[in-house]
Amino acid sequence: MTFLDPQFFVRCLEHLVIVFAAVALTIIVGTPLGVCAYFYKNIRKLILLTVEILQTIPAMALLGIIMIFMGAGKPTVIFGLLLYSLLPIVQNTYVGLCEVDPAIKEAANGMGMTRLYKLVHVELPTAFPLIFAGIRIATVTAVGIATFASLVGGGGLGVLIFRGIRTSNMDLILTSTAALMLMALALNFGMAAVEKFLQKRTCAQKIEKEPQ
Repeated sequence: MTFLDPQFFVRCLEHLVIVFAAVALTIIVGTPLGVCAYFYKNIRKLILLTVEILQTIPAMALLGIIMIFMGAGKPTVIFGLLLYSLLPIVQNTYVGLCEVDPAIKEAANGMGMTRLYKLVHVELPTAFPLIFAGIRIATVTAVGIATFASLVGGGGLGVLIFRGIRTSNMDLILTSTAALMLMALALNFGMAAVEKFLQKRTCAQKIEKEPQ
């Protein structure tokens, strides 16, 4: 099988769809959890400890547990990736909000901003470069973990990799693994470039706001 094979292309596309769906859901779930950890001290340790524990569970074990309740298929894989990818997004959201310059927070308070308005219009935009770094880590990690999707009926490049292992087809294993590596590297470097741009823009905005 080559990179030009239609079946290979379908599996690559299927793999990316699983990863992007899982990461999108993780952002929707993880960012509010990070905000809650930032706002509410009484549940902060619980949130951070829970996502750390989820990260330590072996991927196959986590998918196996979820499959008991949800059955085999893509939803099981996406939900498993969601749980597995929470740590970097939740943690980076929390840390990013904590590291917002106190002077910026004081200025927002002085302008009479409500807590929610300040969060949406001041704190989250300032913390976004670090939040995006968490999203990048979650995305690249999900590319590798999604390989196990084939073992629970989720499809993706894992189908070709494990087929190559069963049939001792080294060409299939190498081609599929190379595609997986290229996918991870492209996403990592592409998102790293965006992250660097966001950091520069945030620094430039801070400089502009400083009194002359």
